[in-house]
Amino acid sequence: MHSHPPTHLLHRLGLALTLSAGLCLASTAWAANTNTESSIKSNLPLKYKDYNVVLVSFDAMQAKHVHALGYKKEITPTIDAMAKDGFNFTQAISVASWTVPASMSWFTGVYPSEHRLLNKFAVYNPPVEKIANLKELAPSIVTLAEILKSNGYATGGFTGDAGVNGVFGYKQGFDVYMDDVKFGDLEQSVPRALTWLQDKKDKKFFLFLHGYDSHGQCIPQEGLDRRFVDPAYKGKYTGAKSEQEALREEGLANGSIKLSDEDVAFWRAIYDEKINRADGRFKKFIDGMEKLGLKDKTLFVLTADHGTEVYEHKRFDHGFSLYDELIHIPLVIKLPERNLSGTITSQVSSIDVMPTILDLLDVPMPDNAKNQLRGVSLAPAMRGEAINQDAFSETDYRLYTFKRSIRTPDGWKFIYTMESKNKELYNLTADPNETKNLIAEESRRAYELEQKLFAHFKSIGHDLTKETWRTGLSPVYPSQAKGWKKK
Repeated sequence: MHSHPPTHLLHRLGLALTLSAGLCLASTAWAANTNTESSIKSNLPLKYKDYNVVLVSFDAMQAKHVHALGYKKEITPTIDAMAKDGFNFTQAISVASWTVPASMSWFTGVYPSEHRLLNKFAVYNPPVEKIANLKELAPSIVTLAEILKSNGYATGGFTGDAGVNGVFGYKQGFDVYMDDVKFGDLEQSVPRALTWLQDKKDKKFFLFLHGYDSHGQCIPQEGLDRRFVDPAYKGKYTGAKSEQEALREEGLANGSIKLSDEDVAFWRAIYDEKINRADGRFKKFIDGMEKLGLKDKTLFVLTADHGTEVYEHKRFDHGFSLYDELIHIPLVIKLPERNLSGTITSQVSSIDVMPTILDLLDVPMPDNAKNQLRGVSLAPAMRGEAINQDAFSETDYRLYTFKRSIRTPDGWKFIYTMESKNKELYNLTADPNETKNLIAEESRRAYELEQKLFAHFKSIGHDLTKETWRTGLSPVYPSQAKGWKKK
């Protein structure tokens, strides 16, 4: 592993933080940095040695659809309540825009380029098909579950399979790892997680809870009830996963799709229903924890691996771009004390999840992992310290594209597409929906951000100027590979 600090740790700016017992709903718009006001003493250690920790992944949950992050519809009451009683990070950015690479960065503390779990296949050249596996791709990396297990934690993972299947290395360090229901939702994973917790009342544990509830390929067993759909909708769509898949593939093939305003409203209403269902199922988990007497002995980290596009840039799904609807994610950290809470509006990264958990639990890093972590603990932010930072993201989705991005604390976003050398620059303050590419008007700024982006990747062992960027096919779904032959 590389021992030098990652580039983003060198770029610290101010932090806007308001700490209180209550929560003022945070807008997803950029907030100017203000003086830090803290009801928590800056020297408060925030250590929870031998406490439990639960990491919850609401797969494909876009930040803009969470009420605690400013969404007008109150579709996430359980998440909102946790955000009110905990720390709500309103500008959390994922390191990748789809499940396989993004989730593994929580468990390794390194960027996808380093853990190398970039696609489901490490090699896809039929008849040679080799599934990607962390132990083979990055054998020196130690996982969060392995570290906690070695420190006496019982470790359990209860997931929706697919992109977090144990075969990729996700089960590394887990005593129990559930991954037998493809695109399973929290309706599947919550009951089994609670069953596993039955005999953990006197043991410390690390639980990973995951569900695909919000994902386009997940439909509830009882079917969709269209609770947020306009009753007057007469369009052709029903919300079926086959329809979502067709729209995703059409967008990939043609660069965009064309839908009516009514169809877009329908799909966003279906997305809201899925998120609302996920929130309700999560409440069952919280209620179950309370009945077991475990809630007040547990740290909760609620987040999403990535968001998803519902026609914001004329496409569906995720992985193929690095726009904010794909990488701006919810992040809530709920500590056991009810009076420790706040809204943190400065930018943080999903790369910070692992160091934050280890810091809060006061778990020592093993010698073979001390130089591994690229992120920083967010505990100082909870104490009111300034840790604002650049956020770097990447995707090699299905070998369809190779994109890298930097998102700055003051609201600039630079995206570089490696195979085409296409450059995009957005002012998120003036243009939060990333509609106007300012690459020509702001050429100097774009150049500076490009240099910073390339320097970051070089610092983690990847010289982007010397690597080869050849598109191809590394399928996620079986339908994508029918009749395909490598040229």
